[in-house]
Amino acid sequence: MKDLKDFTVSIAREAGALLKSRFSHRHTIDFKGEIDIVTEADRLSEDLLVKRISNAFPHHDILAEESAATERGARSRWIIDPLDGTTNYAHGFPVFCVSIALEEQGLVELGVIYNPMMDEIFVAQRGQEATLNGCTLKVSDTTALGHSLLATGFPYDIRVNPDNNIAYFIEMALRARAIRRAGSAALDLAYVAAGRFDGFWELRLHPWDIAAGQLLVREAGGCVTDIEGNDFTLDAPVIVASNSKIHHEMTDVLKGTNPRYGIPCR
Repeated sequence: MKDLKDFTVSIAREAGALLKSRFSHRHTIDFKGEIDIVTEADRLSEDLLVKRISNAFPHHDILAEESAATERGARSRWIIDPLDGTTNYAHGFPVFCVSIALEEQGLVELGVIYNPMMDEIFVAQRGQEATLNGCTLKVSDTTALGHSLLATGFPYDIRVNPDNNIAYFIEMALRARAIRRAGSAALDLAYVAAGRFDGFWELRLHPWDIAAGQLLVREAGGCVTDIEGNDFTLDAPVIVASNSKIHHEMTDVLKGTNPRYGIPCR
């Protein structure tokens, strides 16, 4: 596993360096939806990662954001987000990352998130400590939702889909100290693991957005569930991650909110 960790850290840094080198360039932007975009940097980063993984582990499966998944029925699957925070990147807002996870027989065993603009490499192995640049990570000690700094995000179809997180955001904004919406779910989760955020929730994310980050939170002593407080899976419609101490308060607020209208459920 150490060799796998070193390999994953190496390719995450390589992809991050590519993204950083192109950050100030004029970008080619294509639209996957009305506001969901992809840049040439997403594709270049993904091509690099897929090539490195395929050369090193030709029999492994790969699930990546911008290309078709390989489905060989392998025990091992790499889950890749080559550029989490594409909208930020395209606008020159320096909050984005590379996220890579390795799943073995349905369990995420390794997660790496690299923020190239701050040269921060977050690493977690299942059953072991999570680290930031080699130093142990620990979630925050905040014990009350009212004292908490939270993070969240909104889906790309916010304009047309009523399940858009606005109602949840309103209720949480009235309960927490503050909420940040920085635009990278992977970094949000890494920051929960680092104790920078006390909690995070978001709707309808993809496995590549959260596979590495949820492992980081768990191994840093945090809690990750679905909205009902059940064990989290990568296909859950809502992810709730926290330092554990405010988790029940978070899920109680979310469960008590009508997701479409912001009216407390009765």
